[in-house]
Amino acid sequence: MSDSSTGSPVVLDVWCELQCSDCHSALEDLRALRARYGDRLELRLRHFPLDKHKYAFTAAQAAEEAAAQGQAWPYVEAVLARTEELAVRGEPLLLDIARELGLDAEEFDTALVDGRHILIVDADQAEGKAIGVTGTPTYVIGTERLDGGKSQEGLRARIEEIADRLLAGQ
Repeated sequence: MSDSSTGSPVVLDVWCELQCSDCHSALEDLRALRARYGDRLELRLRHFPLDKHKYAFTAAQAAEEAAAQGQAWPYVEAVLARTEELAVRGEPLLLDIARELGLDAEEFDTALVDGRHILIVDADQAEGKAIGVTGTPTYVIGTERLDGGKSQEGLRARIEEIADRLLAGQ
């Protein structure tokens, strides 16, 4: 899922799981990166649902439906802000968030039933496994993979350093 349609020169893939409290903690860094770089950094959410979270795979599909309806990042941020509630309420919460954002909740429900976004989620997860992603959040910028997880300390500075180097080299 892409945050930019301008073909930004530097891509930051964020391997994320929408029921993950560590990904919730990473939101502040992602917002700061978007604010600093704007269109010069393409922030792409890549799905990596973990088996230990019951609703992660469904949430990833819901995020893709939000992207199809033009509200990718607002939806992702709203879900990540409620990871604990998602663990309890599951799919009804995903539909409530869609309604809160003014999205077509009926279409969300249909998308989750017909599985139209499963291939996207599966492909992201397979690619993540192929490059060594084992947990979330994991960042890939340029040729470097940075593992987040419990310690986000220093990651934003490292991403900025790499992004600045890549942007300067163009």
